[in-house]
Order: sequence, then structure tokens, then C-alpha cells
Amino acid sequence: MSATSNLLTGQTTIVVLGASGDLAKKKTFPALFGLYRNGFLSENTHIVGYARSKMDLAQFRQRISQFIKTPVEEVKKQLGEFLELCTYISGPYDVDEGYQHLNEEFEKIEKDIPGDKNRVFYMALPPSVFIQVAKGLKKNVYSTKGINRLIVEKPFGMDLESSRELGKALAPLWAEEETYRIDHYLGKEMVKNLLIIRFANVFFGSIWNRHSIANIQITFKETIGTEGRGGYFDEFGIIRDVMQNHLLQILSIVAMDTPVSLDAEDVRDEKVRVLRCIQPVKSEDTILGQYVKSEDGSKPGYLDDETVPKDSNCPTFAAATLWINNERWEGVPFILKCGKALNEAKTEVRIQFRDVPGSIFKDAA
Repeated sequence: MSATSNLLTGQTTIVVLGASGDLAKKKTFPALFGLYRNGFLSENTHIVGYARSKMDLAQFRQRISQFIKTPVEEVKKQLGEFLELCTYISGPYDVDEGYQHLNEEFEKIEKDIPGDKNRVFYMALPPSVFIQVAKGLKKNVYSTKGINRLIVEKPFGMDLESSRELGKALAPLWAEEETYRIDHYLGKEMVKNLLIIRFANVFFGSIWNRHSIANIQITFKETIGTEGRGGYFDEFGIIRDVMQNHLLQILSIVAMDTPVSLDAEDVRDEKVRVLRCIQPVKSEDTILGQYVKSEDGSKPGYLDDETVPKDSNCPTFAAATLWINNERWEGVPFILKCGKALNEAKTEVRIQFRDVPGSIFKDAA
């Protein structure tokens, strides 16, 4: 998908807020290294990690590098160069002093470099602090000499109402063209390739419908549990954490009609059109569960996590059958499944085609 954008020239500094968190170390920094390795970061790009956790620069670089795979010597060399671009600042999110310290770091980086001073703020944070952080950044760290970008990670609110409230609160602070709301799952190669599989293959055009397909299953499985992230996870649960964003995004790509073009707005329009056709989910089409301690006691249960309330009934597993009421998909169940602490780590889309009438292979295994 393409979208119109301004090419950033001059000095660009990227700050990852929530840099000590799970999302940042497992997804954001490996992705930034991928951009660096492939030459997509300009020469004058620097990266600053900001979080409440106390750690020195060596600890920070070790923390973010452990999730970056370096199978060959050349990549290890590039990783060393990338880490030299990264620095870390510890500070609070609720007082100006922390943001002022961050601004001092920006000015130190930008001091001897001519041209624009662009700043990109990536919020790998829970929604509960979005507005607080957005205000602190605008007041203390906003660049008056270049382009500013505020990137907000999912989940963008708890529900439609809170999402709209967040949008209203951000609007007076940051212009719409400065604000980017993203779901990092859309960056996965296979998710992007779904568009090619569907719309670049004439073979699929005539069979991608209710006449040929019996059901579609979209599955997300993790082997890890909350592992100390229970405070965040218990507030949202597996449905808000995975199903209503990652899996619905995949469903929309699988089920939508052909967009006018690959421009972001055209793809979005087709996604919205098919999502509006989804019927309200019924309780009888839903299964919820919560993982418990393994039989041998080697893996703790959800309620054994010290960061999880002992009386929590927050689901860590969910399965739901969705029905799309349109000409292409009427009568075809879309089965979404996601969970933590399961038997394997896997994400897949399974297309189950209908049996051939009068098939001579009915008894085949």
C-alpha cells in the first residue's frame, strides 16, 4: 500500500517512548534496525529511547540487541553501527522535567548538523498515558525547525467511545497530518503479500467466494504468557490486544473486494466496506478461556503472575465465528482464534474449500 508523504531531509531524530517495554524491544527496535540495514534511514538519523526504567546506555543497547538476529558477520557489524546511533534517557511521563531533559538531548544531537531538525515520536505505550505524553511532547519537545510526527501504536482506546475521545483530545495538540495511528501487524511480509496473492492471481478471482469456500480460519497462537506484563494485559485482554486489531485487519484483507488502487485510502475504503457487513457477534459463537499452570508445574498459570489480580477473569484465549452479510461471503463462517501460553507459536490463515459434489475421493484419508 502506498501513501503520500514528505521525504524527511536534514537531521531526523526518532524517539521511542516506552523503550524498555515488550513492544519496543521485540518489534520496534528490530524494525528500526531493518530500516537501517536496508538503507532506509538517512545518514543524519539518531534514535533515542525514553522510558521510566533506570538503566545505563550499555544495558539499554544490550536489551534491544537481544531480539535482533545477526546470523552473519556483516550483519553483526551493521548492528554495532546501528547501536551507536541509539541512546537512552530515563524519565517520567507526568512531569515537564523529563521532557525537558529529552529536549536537551535532541538539541545536543542536532547542534552541529545543518538543515531541518525533524523529530519523530513513536509511542509504544498503553493508551492510558497517550494524552499525557502527547501534551508533554508538544509543550517541551516539539521542533520549530522541521517536521514533527506522532506515531500512536494500537490499541487506540478501549472501545469506540474511548477511541473517539482520544482522537478529540489529540486534535488540538497535533495536526491530523502529523498524527499516524498504526497497527504494526500490517508490516508483516505475509500480511502484505495477501494483497498480491488475492489480486495478482487470476486463478483466485473466480473461486474467492461463498460458492467455493466453506470456511476461513485466522489463527494467532503464542507460547509465552504475560510474563510480568499482566498489569497491561489484564486491562485489555486477548480480544482487544489481538483479535479486534491484528485479526480483523487480516480478515478485512482476506474478505474485501478489489480496491481501485493500492493507495492507502482506496484500500482502507474497501476494508471499511466489508467490516460494515459483519454481523454482531453472538455469545453462542464465542469461546473464552484463561491458561492455567502446566501439569508438571514448569509453566505458571495466568493468575500466578504477580502483576495479575488474583480474582481476574480476563480471557487469555478467545475464539469467535464472524458472519459477513454480503453477496460474496453470505453463509461462510470466518473463525478467529487467538491465545497466549499455547502449544505452539503460529499465525496462519486457513482457507477451507468446499468438497467436490460427487467426489470419487470421499473415502480418502
